[in-house]
Amino acid sequence: MAEVLVLVDHVDGQVKKVTTELLTAARRIGEPAAVWIGDGAESGKAGLAEFGAEKVYVASSELNDYVVAPKAELLAKLAQEKSAAAILVSATPENKEIAGRTAVKLGSGVLTDVVDVTAELVAEHSIFGGATIAHARVRTGVPVVAVRPNSIPAEPATGAAAEEAVSVEVSDAAKGAKVVERVAQEKGDRPELTEAAIVVSGGRGVGSEDFTVVEQLADALGAAVGASRAAVDAGWYPNQFQVGQTGKTVSPNLYVALGISGAIQHRAGMQTSKNIVAVNKDPEAPIFELADYGVVGDLHTVAPQLTEEINKRK
Repeated sequence: MAEVLVLVDHVDGQVKKVTTELLTAARRIGEPAAVWIGDGAESGKAGLAEFGAEKVYVASSELNDYVVAPKAELLAKLAQEKSAAAILVSATPENKEIAGRTAVKLGSGVLTDVVDVTAELVAEHSIFGGATIAHARVRTGVPVVAVRPNSIPAEPATGAAAEEAVSVEVSDAAKGAKVVERVAQEKGDRPELTEAAIVVSGGRGVGSEDFTVVEQLADALGAAVGASRAAVDAGWYPNQFQVGQTGKTVSPNLYVALGISGAIQHRAGMQTSKNIVAVNKDPEAPIFELADYGVVGDLHTVAPQLTEEINKRK
């Protein structure tokens, strides 16, 4: 069975959820082989094995000293040496550039923002805000597929996760752009938006930059906080928390939409959530068409009552 290379997303040795989704997809195609760049592989191997990684190729953290080009050279080299059936990466801005560069080096094709992939390597794309589903495949060379996070449910399967050190001689051209400084993003106690099992988002109905009503409910639920494009554009909440077609895609077990009308732009980023609860004053709001549970009412009345009740039951 041919290997399917999966570029691992990790932070401080912790494997991110999207990688488990990629490993799940890789098992449909062939034998999953994780590609770990940087330190921390030893602590991350167990998580990779839990989702079926048979091998873990570990490359030096030196590749992180430069921008994306050396990583593309590594993936291209491995794909050629291992006769890989495909390469899967998460559809983040950086990884999509890596995917494109890798495909050029292999003389193959790249598919981005994929939401599903079959054993025959037919990729599914959700376009026009989820209104249309398109299918595509790479006809020449090793397919390079960038999968949108939270699109494919992660399913555990035991793998050996046999570690193998790999190296690549980075070309002078790839060393042209070097990382000179890294700034750690400040993080609070809440879970990361794209990794969270519960997300509470606020929209235009919040009415101001005071997102306290949203944050308090999120904290009571142990949830991440999100925001609609309208709230972000108004300057009420930072844009890194935007959920939607031009923001982040989430697929939590529970999504609570407070004062969000449910425009197609927002729905594209959260419609795969397992359970959706909507609170809106407008009974005709489109979000109710998508919601499993809906409350017609003022979020500033409903949300505090819900927060109080949740805290009572803890």
